[in-house]
Amino acid sequence: MTAQHLDANTLTALVTDATAAPSLHNAQPWRFRHLAAEGVLCLYADVSRALPLADPDTRGLHMGCGAALFNLRVAAAAAGRSTVVRLLPDPADPALLAEVALNDTGPPDPTLTVLYPAIPRRHSSRHPLTERPIPAHLQDLMREAAAAEGAQLVFPGAWHVQELLELVQDAEGREALSPGRRTETAHWIRTGSAGPDGASDGIPAEAFGPRRYGRATPVRDFAAGHPVPGRGWAVFEKNPHIALLGTGHDTPADWLHAGQALERVLLTATAGGLVTSMTSQTLEWPELRWMTRDPNSGMAHVQMVIRLGYGPEGHPSPRRPVAEVLDIVRGAASTP
Repeated sequence: MTAQHLDANTLTALVTDATAAPSLHNAQPWRFRHLAAEGVLCLYADVSRALPLADPDTRGLHMGCGAALFNLRVAAAAAGRSTVVRLLPDPADPALLAEVALNDTGPPDPTLTVLYPAIPRRHSSRHPLTERPIPAHLQDLMREAAAAEGAQLVFPGAWHVQELLELVQDAEGREALSPGRRTETAHWIRTGSAGPDGASDGIPAEAFGPRRYGRATPVRDFAAGHPVPGRGWAVFEKNPHIALLGTGHDTPADWLHAGQALERVLLTATAGGLVTSMTSQTLEWPELRWMTRDPNSGMAHVQMVIRLGYGPEGHPSPRRPVAEVLDIVRGAASTP
């Protein structure tokens, strides 16, 4: 059996796992196209789901698609297939982010296969976490996970974590003063039901987590200014565990590598018993993004701020049906 004989059930399962990836505001800015004759699964950016104010250069969009690409690689390995990935294969078509050849003749990568059970368990947790230390060996595994995808993961010291909390508070204040930003965020807030009869994207009320008492925390309050019946209050950790994910350069290819590294880190953390969430507020303002860097690390470009630790698992966010994000081309390839 060769890649072009990939059956519909297997293809659907692979894309289902791929789309379990995180994305800014759960916008899910991806599309897949299976070129059956060529045995290639193409990943496209869905620019209709971009966030022009929060993500004007589509850095976050590329990272979300990179995370989906990594999930696809993991799912393929678990299905006994190896993958050959070409990033940005067509300079004339920047929306084509990757081509993935799914091969069932080569051995799958065992370091990917072991992460597969973490895909359905990984959900952003916006609940208070404990301040229990993260074991050194688990931190090392997460650093290695980032490095395997061409990125760097740094756990900043306590002084820089407190500085990051101040930057988050600054970013929140800036967004509060920007009607356009508030409107853009509100577009992705779902205070109604999620599921078959509700929204299939955005952040559902069940995933908001509680409101916070007191000081800033690296958890975005998507419900800020929006009443949510039954939503409680909580005190969040004073000294949160934070990791910075970054790259040496800041091009679309680097963003795709960073997205894959992000998901590899998140799955590694999940497999190790941690819960995670992401904080992008400070990265949405150029001057704050620069200040987010840890000067002790030499990291050139921070791509994501990750909060992680021990605590309640997050609530699953909805996903678009595979039929909405997957096209199958039986004959000659064409542009979506």
